[in-house]
Amino acid sequence: MSIRADAVADGAEGHRGSIGVVQGTALYIAAVLGTGLLVLPGVAAAAAGPASVLSVIVVLVLSIPLAGTFGALAARYPDPGGVASYVRRALGPTASRMTGYWFYFGVCAGTPVVAVLGGEYIAAVGGIDRAGIPIIALTIIALALAANLFGVRIAGWVQFVLTGLLLAVVVGVVAVALPAVEPARFSPFLPHGWGGVGTAVLLFVWAFAGWEVGTHISAEFREPRRVIPIATTIALVVTGASYLLLQIATVGVVGASAGEGAVPLLTLASAVAPGVGPIAVGAVAAIVSLGVLNAYLAAFGKLGASLARNGDLPRWFERGADPGTVPRRALVLTLCVGLVYFGFMLWSGLDLEPFILIHTSNMVAIYAAGMLSAVLILPRRTAGWWMAVVATVLSIGLLVLAGGNLLPSVLLAAIAVAVTGWRRVRGRARGSAPSA
Repeated sequence: MSIRADAVADGAEGHRGSIGVVQGTALYIAAVLGTGLLVLPGVAAAAAGPASVLSVIVVLVLSIPLAGTFGALAARYPDPGGVASYVRRALGPTASRMTGYWFYFGVCAGTPVVAVLGGEYIAAVGGIDRAGIPIIALTIIALALAANLFGVRIAGWVQFVLTGLLLAVVVGVVAVALPAVEPARFSPFLPHGWGGVGTAVLLFVWAFAGWEVGTHISAEFREPRRVIPIATTIALVVTGASYLLLQIATVGVVGASAGEGAVPLLTLASAVAPGVGPIAVGAVAAIVSLGVLNAYLAAFGKLGASLARNGDLPRWFERGADPGTVPRRALVLTLCVGLVYFGFMLWSGLDLEPFILIHTSNMVAIYAAGMLSAVLILPRRTAGWWMAVVATVLSIGLLVLAGGNLLPSVLLAAIAVAVTGWRRVRGRARGSAPSA
């Protein structure tokens, strides 16, 4: 490890941020639990039938080394650049710029997706015409942005409240649904074969994504080396149990019809608690959407400021990159990027699939680069290093599965390489200019 790496690691040990175990756990849970609760139980049940329960277990096991590696990186090297800063340390500035662009301009495609999913549920519960969904979605985005403009500390406590309400509603729905589970609905267990299970596993990768969010605000944690591993472990257990129990309830109560509608969780709630259930689901949709955007906007803001500090974005957006400061300029830029995607989404008639594919393909690329970097910079033969080795192999497998969906990531990578080339040309031109 270099002298600079040692210095950063030592700084992680003595840093005193404002986010503790409770707030940090809430941020991780909201980032991972996310919008998957709204759509995945039904869609996965349609793809794999009762065996979709097995797919949740598979993805949960696969997510352990990924979450553990990101937790080890965030705890040892707190930096607002997150994964991009780790890639810079291990693979150089061009690879780091690629990673930063993948997250900031690629993953950001999920911002309107989250808001529109929340709008779909709220509109369904409230009997609102679909023409009102864009207005609801914009309101959700505006509330999350306002929370972050007050700073990570206030946003963290907002996240704690939102996550607490979310878990309370999920526990309530599952508690009412589990006694109504019918064992007969689990037979046949593999109606679509193991291929259906594979499809469901890919779907649930979306559900368990989000562990990288904490790396971007790791410098805001109080005692990162102690708090981040604890928050990561608690969040992993809570999110895994939530998805598993909800999947069991969905299959056992709704059965094969779970994936037929656009609001499967609403179908489950209506089946076990008519009248009260749909209202609770509407609350879940609002809480999930607002909670996920709250966590991701905090990460996007810090990353944008960090990219500007490194010269990968205009320097004007640099303000707020330091721990304890609010990256308001970068947050406004994030809003602009999200609104561009939102405009294209409206033009497509609220077709979410293309934007979900942009989001997930960039996430796969980020995971692969991040895990490879972790292998190179984490202390050898430690628990974090071994998890990074396993996670790297798994990430390569995800790249193979992503296939043609990686085209947006390739385009952003090409832009990053072009920026490197332009800088070199400009540097040579300056070097050849006559001195005054």
